[in-house]
Amino acid sequence: MKGRLLGIVITAGMLAAAYAFWRSADAPGSIASKEETRTRGGQLVGSIRAVPRSFNRLVAREQTAELLSLLTQGRLVRINRSTFELEPWLAEKWDTSPDGRTFTLHLRPGVTWSDGQPFTAADVLFTLQAIYDPKTESVVTEQLTIGGKPIAAAAPDDHTVVLTYPAPSGPGLRLFDALVILPKHKLEAALKEGTFGSAWNSATPPADIVGTGPFTLREYVPGQRLVLDRNPRYWRKGADGAQLPYLDRIVLQVVPDQDAELLRLQAGDIDMTQSELRPDDYVAAKRAESQGKLKLVELGVGPDADAFWFDLKPEAWKKDPRFAFVSRREFRQAISHAVDREAFAENVFLGAAVPIWGPITPGNKIWFSPNVLRYPHDVNKAKELLKGIGLEDRNGNGVVEDAQGNEARFTVITQRGIGWYERGTNELRTQLARAGIALEIAPIDNGALIKRMLSSDYEAIYYRPLTTDLDPAANMDFWLSSGSGHFWNLPDDESPARKAPAPRAPATPDWQARIDMLMTEQAATVDLEKRKQIFNEVQKTFAENLPVLYFVAPRLYYAHNARVLGVAPSVQRPPALWNADAIAVRH
Repeated sequence: MKGRLLGIVITAGMLAAAYAFWRSADAPGSIASKEETRTRGGQLVGSIRAVPRSFNRLVAREQTAELLSLLTQGRLVRINRSTFELEPWLAEKWDTSPDGRTFTLHLRPGVTWSDGQPFTAADVLFTLQAIYDPKTESVVTEQLTIGGKPIAAAAPDDHTVVLTYPAPSGPGLRLFDALVILPKHKLEAALKEGTFGSAWNSATPPADIVGTGPFTLREYVPGQRLVLDRNPRYWRKGADGAQLPYLDRIVLQVVPDQDAELLRLQAGDIDMTQSELRPDDYVAAKRAESQGKLKLVELGVGPDADAFWFDLKPEAWKKDPRFAFVSRREFRQAISHAVDREAFAENVFLGAAVPIWGPITPGNKIWFSPNVLRYPHDVNKAKELLKGIGLEDRNGNGVVEDAQGNEARFTVITQRGIGWYERGTNELRTQLARAGIALEIAPIDNGALIKRMLSSDYEAIYYRPLTTDLDPAANMDFWLSSGSGHFWNLPDDESPARKAPAPRAPATPDWQARIDMLMTEQAATVDLEKRKQIFNEVQKTFAENLPVLYFVAPRLYYAHNARVLGVAPSVQRPPALWNADAIAVRH
């Protein structure tokens, strides 16, 4: 196992020392024992790992686009990423009908777009029209579709929006955290021309992009940085009555390499990073905190975990005979038995991780079920399962093969430059080799990985897909077999499943059809305890069939420059800049 910390190769002994330091160190606790008064002004420098493919979050499923939407745009309601409570935002309040299907939202008076145009109910109706237009191919359509039908919207006046759900919805208004409201006066022409999906691409002049968020995009230098200025027309005020945001400017530097990112953070060249610390960065960050340079925050167990999966779409394998055993759940169960999760946690995350057997981690306290099928580490059991589906090491080369000589040998793509991905794939390769499964690791850039995932141009992937909300009904695109976020078996580009989230048949396996049925039922159930019971069955079915394999969930730590004030850390990305309008810097 190899990694890098400050340019030095980490050996097993150094990892053990770091692990001991980690376990013995005091827990970081809160950001500051006494919050200093935040004052207006100053510049904050952050890092991002990849350039944006689009400035339109409604058509871009990527971390950079999500971050930019939080900085420049607004939602009707938002989920506070620290408390995970629903909060009024562009809508200052709402009324709910007795049957829970109609929401009357009252928009904040006096809100304007960053170019001075008034924000009205017409912008909300326009945005909904845009995401439901099939030509847009919006990535949030499925989240805002109930039982295959869109949510109806009407505007009795400029400051009132009435949303009528076609069926009961468990999450209710939480679904609308996914909907970034975009300006009708800037994008209506593109929608009429059928080009809304390509509008506001990364080549769009920053001056053409307007929003209701705390910042406006001033400059984009591809591959280098984005510069955002304070939006003087932003509507929100702080608890102290100050006009937000506090900051005058945010600069986001593109730093794809995490070693370089850590060096810049320690040197004070950047104030905060896009994501949590790597496990091997903890010691250096703790030392920098003792020197007064950084603040270190313990976030808790992450709700998202690294995942390993094969593309289970038959068309992707075409005539590859290995699909005959890759598609067998016994093959994936053998992998789960072959992996020693305790060793995986120690070697990949320096012990700062907990074993898991599904996509819902203990960090998601409301929805996590501990009562799913677990796969104890047992290499002999793994070999027994492989032999049961005809895979044995017939030629003595250490790799199992079927009767026709087709080896269980696969190329795994992962994101280049991410330390725990590199260690995770290497650890997986080492452990699976003991069961006779061979992996070749191919790190590539994040953009290339996403492109290959969406086009089913891969055999296996090791990556961390991120959720937008802890409520599973807000992630239907992941769970439903028709979903565009259902990444292990993506629908064809021209499939109707891209346009309407209805379960596929007859190709959908029985167990996936059961998940489709259960997820549809729980999303339409209002009673929380009933929803949890249904979702426990979903997790049970998932764990039995293992379309995606999960091994550990990391404990998350975050570090930022000590001069930054007002950070409300989140276990979801971005851990700090989701709340950028309330962040200040010490002058």
